[in-house]
Amino acid sequence: MKTVNNLLDQDIDNRSAFQHAVMREMPLRRQARSRPAAPLSLPARLELLSARRQEIIRPAFERPRGLVLLSVRALAKRLKTDPATTIRIVRGMRFRSYREFQHYLHELSIAHATSLDTMQTGGTGKHTIPAQARASLDQDVRNLEALVQNLDARRVTALARRIYSAKKIILLGGDLAANLVKFLEHHLIMLGLPVSSATSPAEVVHKVRMAGKRDLVIAVSYGRGLRQTVEGLRLAQANGAYCVGVTNTLVSPLGQFANECFLNSVDTPSFGASYVAPMAFLNVVVAACANYRRSRTLALLKQVEDEQKHGFRWYESS
Repeated sequence: MKTVNNLLDQDIDNRSAFQHAVMREMPLRRQARSRPAAPLSLPARLELLSARRQEIIRPAFERPRGLVLLSVRALAKRLKTDPATTIRIVRGMRFRSYREFQHYLHELSIAHATSLDTMQTGGTGKHTIPAQARASLDQDVRNLEALVQNLDARRVTALARRIYSAKKIILLGGDLAANLVKFLEHHLIMLGLPVSSATSPAEVVHKVRMAGKRDLVIAVSYGRGLRQTVEGLRLAQANGAYCVGVTNTLVSPLGQFANECFLNSVDTPSFGASYVAPMAFLNVVVAACANYRRSRTLALLKQVEDEQKHGFRWYESS
């Protein structure tokens, strides 16, 4: 799928002036090339343990950020238990190894990171504004590079096929993610597709309530997941709609209710989240949809061209 790859290459080329450092490896996680099984939720894992062992391990999930890199012995000491018990608890929660448990803690630390967390840990030792600006751009480039390396164009093609075959397409997203949802909605409308967005709790409730088996619901939410978006996807799944999640971590609650998830990093050395990689991913989806039925797209754009040249929306100099 050359259009997909060309678009991603263009996004990287546009930022090549900022690539003076070697890309460092993305920490501990990669987007799978085929859909992985949704991991057990944290409550489900804890329910596999006795009450006593739940109390032992709970502090690790409440404060994962400082425990990710600890050895078994160090973690056991922090939890006031012994290494053997720690390993039994890890296996009792159905982790295949301690390393997999560490990965899970890492994903939790990403999902639960606050703006204060990212501001305090990002750009450590870089106190000047130019250094912070470069650190921000470098992180955006790493996020894009991870997308380029891990995105499976076949899955994007399959998503474009579902978009065209859906009777109705509903896009869910709130807060800052509402901007991503509106971006995608605007382009799908231009392609004449039956799409609408829901960015407030009331819109989510009423639009998803009518979703059915022939419909497609795409939910965009990062970190812990916005309640209205997660609940909307849950209801859509219950109604039989095909559900797609767009998020940044395997432990996102969207994964519990999505038929498939696409991961893109929103890491930033500042506060908040960087939407450079998510926007690049949505550009890929738009490109895939535009070229899935290229002749149809060209016919539609011919109708749009006159308005874009002479429509009342555009300012014309006298």
